[in-house]
Amino acid sequence: MTFIEPGLSVRNGFAEGPLADAALSRAARAGQLLDDLQKQAPTLTDGQLRDGVYRALRLFTREQQRTRQVDSITALIRRGVHIDWPASDRLPCA
Repeated sequence: MTFIEPGLSVRNGFAEGPLADAALSRAARAGQLLDDLQKQAPTLTDGQLRDGVYRALRLFTREQQRTRQVDSITALIRRGVHIDWPASDRLPCA
């Protein structure tokens, strides 16, 4: 096991600890939000859909999103392309 910082360590190529658990939880919530947005897309305005995509990506990455990325994903959802966001039970580390 490699100790990274308090609350985060790496074992066999996977992060462990409370910080890794929090990241996995954020990823799962972001995926659920994107799934919900895709189901509701026909009833949402372009602004509502774009805002939802922005919030999902922001939840996952915890940083400011690039406009181009948000617009691209929003356009894909609007065209009916399903964005798959699988959530894992373990966080791989490089």
